[in-house]
Amino acid sequence: MQALLIGLSAALGLAVGSFLNVVIYRIPKGESIVSPRSACPSCASRISSFDNIPVLSWLVLRGRCRRCQAPISARYPFVEGLTAVLFVGIALRMGMVWQTPAFLVLFAGLLALACIDLEYLLLPKKIVYVVSGLVGCLLVLAAARTGHWHDLEIGALSALAWFAAFFALNAVSPRMLGFGDVRLAPLLGLALGWLGVRYVLLGFFAANLIGAMVSLALMAAHRLERHQQVPYGVFLALGAAFAIFTGPEVLSQFPRL
Repeated sequence: MQALLIGLSAALGLAVGSFLNVVIYRIPKGESIVSPRSACPSCASRISSFDNIPVLSWLVLRGRCRRCQAPISARYPFVEGLTAVLFVGIALRMGMVWQTPAFLVLFAGLLALACIDLEYLLLPKKIVYVVSGLVGCLLVLAAARTGHWHDLEIGALSALAWFAAFFALNAVSPRMLGFGDVRLAPLLGLALGWLGVRYVLLGFFAANLIGAMVSLALMAAHRLERHQQVPYGVFLALGAAFAIFTGPEVLSQFPRL
């Protein structure tokens, strides 16, 4: 049964990862994610179905376009493979329960946002709002099916708290914290709050600790200036992932609130 769960989660993750590549490439450019069909950025030739198999096609083509031999970014198989790994991880961590789809959508959205933020220092509101709406609806469905309305209530209150805190930080220093991060905060508060208040605190702490460590390392290597903007959305995503995947083990070392 577990092998079937892993296989199905990996297959779904690869398919979703392929779609995320379209989102990551097109949304920042203001292009439609529905049409036209995927094409080579260099020669504009349409990519055939057998050249669009997640990860495998990139390996078979050795990272080059079949027609013009232009290099294809390794980001494509990386995103597809990482999505599969994340989906398998969520499936194994949570099992086949009603809230699992919400967290699959959450991680798909966070991966797309992190990739865009890393490249453009941008968290597109189209993605944030769609993912927030889907996660919210799926958690409401989960609460309705399981009766865990208290978990949903904690999630909603955590979403409000994170929004208020991030809104205040943005008002004090917009250069330190962009409004895209303010929009993302309620989504993370909702998802982590469903798991418990301690997950909310752990996710916030982990995000800032990871951000501080990476920023200090980059400054020490003279790759980042003191007042230069950083992709904070990436650190928020990493903090949420850390809390969800390691929360039970890490939080077991501390007394309950």
